[in-house]
Amino acid sequence: MGNEENQYKVIGTRPIRPDGVDKVTGRAAFGADFSLPGTIVGRVLRSPHAHARIKSIDAKLALALPGVRAMVTGADFPELPDEITAGGEAPVNFRDVSHNVMARAKALYEGHAVAAVAATTAAIAEQALALIKVEYEVLPHVIDVRDAAADGAPVLHETMFTSGVEPAPKKPSNVAGRTEMGLGNVEEGFAAADVTVEREYTTQAVHQGYIEPHACVASVTTDGQATVWSTSQGQFMVREFCSRLLGMDRAAIRVVPSEIGGGFGGKTTVYLEPLAIALAKKSGKPVKMVMTRDEVFRATGPTSGASMKVKLGAKRDGTLTAGDMTLYYQAGAFAGGPAMLGCMTGFAPYALTNARAVGYDVVSNRPKAAAYRAPGAPMAAFAVESAMDELAQKLGMDPIELRLKNAAKKGTRAIYGVKFPEIGFVETLEAAKKHPHYSAPLGPNQARGVASGFWFNIGGQSSAAVHVNEDGTAEVVTGNPDIGGSRASMAMMAAEVLGIEYSKVKPTVGDTGQIGYSFLTGGSRVTFATGKAVCEAAQATVNELRARAAKLWECPIEDVEWKDGAAHPVGGQTDTRTVLSLAELAESAAKTGGPISGAVGINAAGAGAGFGTQICDVEIDPETGKVTVLRYTVVQDVGRAIHPAYVEGQLQGGAVQGIGWALNEEYVYDGNGRLDNPGFLDYRMPVASDLPMIDTVMIEVPNPGHPFGVRGVGETPIVPPLAAVANAVSRAAKVRLADLPISPPRLLAALDGK
Repeated sequence: MGNEENQYKVIGTRPIRPDGVDKVTGRAAFGADFSLPGTIVGRVLRSPHAHARIKSIDAKLALALPGVRAMVTGADFPELPDEITAGGEAPVNFRDVSHNVMARAKALYEGHAVAAVAATTAAIAEQALALIKVEYEVLPHVIDVRDAAADGAPVLHETMFTSGVEPAPKKPSNVAGRTEMGLGNVEEGFAAADVTVEREYTTQAVHQGYIEPHACVASVTTDGQATVWSTSQGQFMVREFCSRLLGMDRAAIRVVPSEIGGGFGGKTTVYLEPLAIALAKKSGKPVKMVMTRDEVFRATGPTSGASMKVKLGAKRDGTLTAGDMTLYYQAGAFAGGPAMLGCMTGFAPYALTNARAVGYDVVSNRPKAAAYRAPGAPMAAFAVESAMDELAQKLGMDPIELRLKNAAKKGTRAIYGVKFPEIGFVETLEAAKKHPHYSAPLGPNQARGVASGFWFNIGGQSSAAVHVNEDGTAEVVTGNPDIGGSRASMAMMAAEVLGIEYSKVKPTVGDTGQIGYSFLTGGSRVTFATGKAVCEAAQATVNELRARAAKLWECPIEDVEWKDGAAHPVGGQTDTRTVLSLAELAESAAKTGGPISGAVGINAAGAGAGFGTQICDVEIDPETGKVTVLRYTVVQDVGRAIHPAYVEGQLQGGAVQGIGWALNEEYVYDGNGRLDNPGFLDYRMPVASDLPMIDTVMIEVPNPGHPFGVRGVGETPIVPPLAAVANAVSRAAKVRLADLPISPPRLLAALDGK
């Protein structure tokens, strides 16, 4: 934590989260918990092939089955134009989203939806799927990103021509686009270097690991009004996507968010909701759809795997002279991998004057990639931070000292053009170096790795309303699903502005009919952007309370100040002007103008960049290739920790996910392009018994763009772990590990190769 004493009454404390009791007692309602009278069951028929032309679909037997109420295929959806527009966590092509939700001419990956049915029971729905006859023409497929980008690879989309290259290509390929950004002159920078490091790195596609599968219920009235109950990271996103895909007015769709059992970026798009609405419209019944875990793995987006090449140059004193990276990111079956984000973030922690980053967005016969906590950044950081570690070894420098010598500071220009304002990267490095972990002794086959990471964080559109109740309590309504404790942070910020106790503020996540538009929960934006809206709504409420006091005192509003949850007369009390508490003003609201509330909608700017440094100790077993994480510390600039316990949880959770990414997790495909490990038994995620307690150090360099100094904290902690773990293992093994995950077979092969 920062050294300064907490000057707030609520901010920085650790109250119990409002939704906590319901969640630990099992009372909270998640996506699959909701049903309506007369609800029927929707199921999806999925392609068994990685790449196949759909020649025909014969559903006569399925539709004749007693209990089957409706069926939809690609023919039931409007054909959308091929264009990139705003939506989701990044710009999207709604034609691609539509074709991902339901295949048209071709199935592009194993698990691609080709039809959906709704029936009175799950058993009948499954039986109906088995009766649908699909004639496929199986086509050659490609899984690996480099193979997909190569000349002669099976082409997924005949209409895909690489963007961002001159001259424009005349033949289609799987490379959807090329992105380049840079600073200075890279060739001159390398010419000035005394030492260079150059290496290729790979990471595999990994799952976000959310516990709750995708689920929804849709109901459509006879006049065409649809209501959807859905587990997602954004009810307004679901409304927008369904509106586009089904050709419906947004006003005809109401989306009610359920509790969400994790998302991490994996629930920032739609899979089931448009199908459920279409089936409900056809059947006249509410339709419930819940994915199996197998479907989640085969048919929804993991993050991209990547193939990368990084070169760094430095003087003998450790000053970086140049950096160059080329990144290939798997997009899955449709364009949209996070190549540009990788280019933006990889070199961002360092004050490089000569840098170049080139990224390629490559499609292959896999599920369409989705966001995963700082999408694109962990892969690029793995490559850059591994190269930094190797450079430190070549120079004989302490790895933190090398980073300190080149650390980005206020005024440093990032490769994507911005100059950083107040940031706390140097402070994270200094805190890591001073931490007892960094100087702790190590034993045989043990080593320590260090890595840093960056995420720019975002703001965006958010709405909030604060309503004062008659008894002086308050309601806070926002439009963002609560994934990491945002209800608590919203209530805390409102309580701080209103000057009342946290227990007197009730936070609510509103549906699309209850609150103004809010961008989704993602990009580490909610505590910053929606919190900023809450602060402004609470301040508007305070201004209204001052106006009510002025009316009672018959004085100008300027003569009223608000402090400690009450209206005070400027200059002190008089016989006619005594302090009026919020509760007293609420009680007299009917006499002074009616209900008291404040509502705002903002497009929040000023998101503060996030930087972190992490330390990892490992022990390797040369006989089995097993890696044990002995100790782990996360240091991060969090701006201002509204609820420190939840911030610590974000830092720990990101680190654990990154450790799993580094050591165990990967999608494994067979020779036919079919996923071999579509479940948590074979897809190995770390659990509590696999890891030590993750230590956290919160550095507070307040973000001037937020009333309380908030920086988003949810993305940055997953960026350094891949490299921190790999650097530790590489030092223990005395051989550079450049391919993730570092599973026992990979480590043994590296040791044997050495």
